[in-house]
Amino acid sequence: MTDHPLILVIEDETSLTTLLRYNLESEGFRVASVENGTDAMAAIAGAKPDLVLLDWMLPGLSGIEICRKIRRDPETHEVPVILLTARGEESDRVRGLDCGADDYVVKPFGVSELIARIGAVLRRARPGSDASALGVGDITVDLASHRVVRNGREVHLGPTEYRLLRHFMEHPGRVLSRDHLLEALWGRAVHIERRTVDVHVRRLRQALNDKGEEDVIRTVRSAGYAFAD
Repeated sequence: MTDHPLILVIEDETSLTTLLRYNLESEGFRVASVENGTDAMAAIAGAKPDLVLLDWMLPGLSGIEICRKIRRDPETHEVPVILLTARGEESDRVRGLDCGADDYVVKPFGVSELIARIGAVLRRARPGSDASALGVGDITVDLASHRVVRNGREVHLGPTEYRLLRHFMEHPGRVLSRDHLLEALWGRAVHIERRTVDVHVRRLRQALNDKGEEDVIRTVRSAGYAFAD
């Protein structure tokens, strides 16, 4: 990532795109934009953004469909995505996270809150590089390339699931509460619901156990989660 991360805004409300561009550029970000879902994937492939701000309701493909495409494509599956939407019900938030979004911001939102969330997502998507690797059981993580391998099979993770796995592997056998994981992954600056942890753990499990391997994440009732204990 450069000193000036590129944010791709996929939003059909021109006035909101203009507002976002002005405020993001004022904070030192570079900004590209596209107005519909049909052109979104080509824009992502061409711009190679550091983060995508994605509206749920778009002409052409919906934001949910685009997010799923981003996660399925090996060229884009690690690109962080923040979903923007007027849908604020808990079921909608969970659906947004389930499609692969790293965060979810409900309209109308404060620009300062959105910028704080962008910063948090970028920090956890691009942690400090290390030339070493982590290994627990049959799972190996290359900390320089972010490559995850289990039993010789490459595991494709989104940025949040990668960060979650790394944190688990740095604390094998320890019961980690949801509050602990929230602070470790998102920090204290941004309010995130505890339910969000469960969504990302479920996605991590699905990726790790894709070929029927043993589940290495144990749910500890009323306490949290433990990895490889």
